Amino acid sequence: MRDGREILSSVIASQIKTHERFGGVVPELASREHLDKIVPIVAEAFAQAGVQPRDVDGIAVTVGPGLVGSLLVGVSYAKAMAFALGKPLGRRESH
Repeated sequence: MRDGREILSSVIASQIKTHERFGGVVPELASREHLDKIVPIVAEAFAQAGVQPRDVDGIAVTVGPGLVGSLLVGVSYAKAMAFALGKPLGRRESH
């Protein structure tokens, strides 16, 4: 986001093919997919935005709703990124 108004990038990694053979989401597989995809997806988002991680003012992450394992991957990554960059971390639960 720029100035809280402009979305600079939006990257999505679908897990539909992973779960379709089971007829629904398998939480353990969802968590593993998140682990596998989070680094390249975040890198792609920064590349699309034309922004370096060090240039952001802070890191935001959702804490719910969602599957606990998948949310834990996102929150852990956001915490690590905020710590590594020395940036503030904000979290929000969606309603």
